Amino acid sequence: MFNIEEELKKLPLSPGVYMHKDSLGNVIYVGKAIKLRNRVSQYFHKSSQYSPKVRAMVDNIAEFDYITCATEMEALILECNLIKKYMPKYNILLKDGKTYPYIEVTTSEEFPRVIRTREVKRDGNKYFGPYSDSGAVTKIIKLIDEIYPIKKCKTKEFPANFRPCLNYHIGKCKGICINATDKAEYEEMIDSILKILNGKDAKLIKELKEKMMTASDRMEYEEAAKYRDYINAFKTLGETQRATMAADRDIDVLLPLVTQNSEIIAQYKVREGKLIGREIHYMDEYNSDLSSTRSEMVSAFIKQHYTGSAKLPKEILLTEHIEEEELIIGLLDNTNEENSKAKSDTMHRTKIIVPERGEKKAILDLAINDSLQVIKGLDERAERDSEKKDKLREEITRLIKRAAQIEGAIPYIIEDGDEREYRVEAYDISNMNGLDTVGAMVVYEGAKPIRNDYRKFKIKSEDAEGDDYASLQEVIYRRLKRAKDGDSGFSTYPDILFIDGGLGQVHAVQKVVSALRMSIPVVGLAKNDVHRTRAIVFGDGSEIELEGEPFLYSYCGRIQEEVHRFAITFQRGRRTSAMTKSVLEEIPGIGPSRRKELLKHFKDIDSIKRASYEELLVCDTINSKAAESIIEYFSKK
Repeated sequence: MFNIEEELKKLPLSPGVYMHKDSLGNVIYVGKAIKLRNRVSQYFHKSSQYSPKVRAMVDNIAEFDYITCATEMEALILECNLIKKYMPKYNILLKDGKTYPYIEVTTSEEFPRVIRTREVKRDGNKYFGPYSDSGAVTKIIKLIDEIYPIKKCKTKEFPANFRPCLNYHIGKCKGICINATDKAEYEEMIDSILKILNGKDAKLIKELKEKMMTASDRMEYEEAAKYRDYINAFKTLGETQRATMAADRDIDVLLPLVTQNSEIIAQYKVREGKLIGREIHYMDEYNSDLSSTRSEMVSAFIKQHYTGSAKLPKEILLTEHIEEEELIIGLLDNTNEENSKAKSDTMHRTKIIVPERGEKKAILDLAINDSLQVIKGLDERAERDSEKKDKLREEITRLIKRAAQIEGAIPYIIEDGDEREYRVEAYDISNMNGLDTVGAMVVYEGAKPIRNDYRKFKIKSEDAEGDDYASLQEVIYRRLKRAKDGDSGFSTYPDILFIDGGLGQVHAVQKVVSALRMSIPVVGLAKNDVHRTRAIVFGDGSEIELEGEPFLYSYCGRIQEEVHRFAITFQRGRRTSAMTKSVLEEIPGIGPSRRKELLKHFKDIDSIKRASYEELLVCDTINSKAAESIIEYFSKK
């Protein structure tokens, strides 16, 4: 047994990182210390005055672990990495927020492509953005694809017998794969694209306007609207590029905001002197009622958001200084390649500034004024969400009570003040002409899909193949039986079962629930002639027509569509896999182990078909004879 008092005595008086763990061995907090023994011991001193959050954490510490470091900076870097790895319950954690898109030209490749990305890497490619208008980015890339027949696929090497794709045949690709164009001609197209993305687009916009007017004169209004959208997309990106600040620099403004039920960081971005927008990042402590100081929020955000980033702002503007400011700046320098190279020239290192006057103070004030609207908007949304949550709970309670009364079941009803959401599980069966039957289970807690709890079922019983009722019974039995047997993957019981189908499906499932001596209400989701959710069906044949129930209609329809999507995607995937396997079975010398290796490495049949001799040899089980056999087989197709 872990003896905390004895283990505290063993801690060294050196820098390092400590990890508090609960009784199950889960890491619940990660911290750094200049002297490990002194810092960790403080948590267990009875005289220590801690906030409710820290006291709650200490009550859950069953043991601790530690890693020694040479310096405080090394400890800080390790602390950041371990927080990202373990996502500890009592650390301030940054939820992934929205990031703006870039347009990437893959100039590191021999024949570059133009693609959309949300991540900037130090890979030799050219990046344009970020842009706040995602739709405009999509339209620009689509227009470039229409004007310039450049390469679309990721393939870098092509065998001599390679067959070009549809893009080549319809004139949307020059056919790099079959040497149908020379490199000089291709480079000219890329140069033109780079000029356009750099803002030299006046000539192109003029041509687009002429085409728009011509189409309009011919009363080809859809075509004219297409050109209009392209022009507007360029204008949108152009405004983003030209909305410059007086100073040509990259600046982030970070504002810690507290709303009715959340803590957030509002990040305002100025890139190369251009105001490009605002991002909202939610800070999740897993203890929303135990708030952190604003300084702690900003410090946690900087450490998690910026460390390891390929491109940092030159300046970060704050309303107040944060603790360990110099240490955090050093952390950014040590974990960012661009900054570490610029140590000799401090003008290129990230600075944390609290401006008091001048242009930077004006930028900060602008962000502060905007943030007041952010808080107001988030609070209003929170109120609406709370109303919807209460309404949904009332509606699900109504369904559970009615279904339970009909079935003679004893339901679980959530009482007022209980924060738990009802767990709704929905089921659907899918097959192809009565064959290859599968089942699917999706899970919602209130209005939120819990995708980690989704499950797929391959129907095992031959008697159930092609029989929806028997298939449903098998799926429900396997799911509930595994819960009774203590299977951790099925340990949480549902409060109500939604079944895709009518009265027959409901009765089939009720028999299984009854046989397992469980008390879980069951309802069916019946569709109309156009496959829209029409009614909720109960075990006695009574229904709730959803035409007059807009709230329930929206909720049940969304769940029914989701479980149908999940089931049919699984079924199609199995069918595609079977077809791929059958194709590979026709190739001489390619047995089960080689088929498995090929699919593991190349993912699909098209990639195998396009693979070069050298690429095929990368697979451990593929020798020269097998590679030749594969290439010869596909060359004849």
